[in-house]
Amino acid sequence: MHAWTVLVVAHVVGALTSVALGGYQVWRRPRGDRRHRVLGRVWVALMLWTAISSFWIRDINEGAFSWLHVLSVVTLVTVTLGVVQVRRGNIPAHRANMVGSWLGAVGAMVAAVAVPGRMIPTYALDRPGGALAFLVAVLLGTVVLVAAGSWLADVVDRRAEGTGVRAGREAAGIRH
Repeated sequence: MHAWTVLVVAHVVGALTSVALGGYQVWRRPRGDRRHRVLGRVWVALMLWTAISSFWIRDINEGAFSWLHVLSVVTLVTVTLGVVQVRRGNIPAHRANMVGSWLGAVGAMVAAVAVPGRMIPTYALDRPGGALAFLVAVLLGTVVLVAAGSWLADVVDRRAEGTGVRAGREAAGIRH
C-alpha cells in the first residue's frame, strides 16, 4: 500500500467532499439562489483542488500519469466552462458542464473505492474503524459547509433586504 501523505489525504478529502456537496447541489431546489451560488463556489474550489492535486499523485502507474489524470484535465475544462457559461447566463450549458463534472467525480470515486488494491479499499479493510471515522468526518464536514453556506447566504440576503439593495437590483433585472 502506498503512503497516506498530506497531499493524498487532502486530495481524498477534497474529492469526497466535492462528491457529497455536488450531490446536494444537483438535487436541491431551488437552484440559482444565493445559497446555490455560495455552495457552488465552494464546490468549484474543491473540484479544481482535486483535479490539480491529482497531477502530483502518480503512484498508481509507477510514477507515470494514468487514465485518472485524463479525467482531471476534463474536469478542469468542464468546471471552468460551467463557470463561464453561468456568467454568460447560459444556464443549460452551465448545468450540463457541472452535472457532467460531478458525474465524473462520482465515477472516479467508485473506481478509487471499488478497485481492490487501491489505497481506500485497502485502508478500509486494514482499519475499518479508521475508515468509518474518516468517512463520518468528511460527511460532517460537508454538512458544516452546507450550514455555513446557508448561514452566509441568509446574512447577505438580510443585509440586502435591510438596505433596499435587493429590491433595487430586482427592479433593474440584476440577478446577483
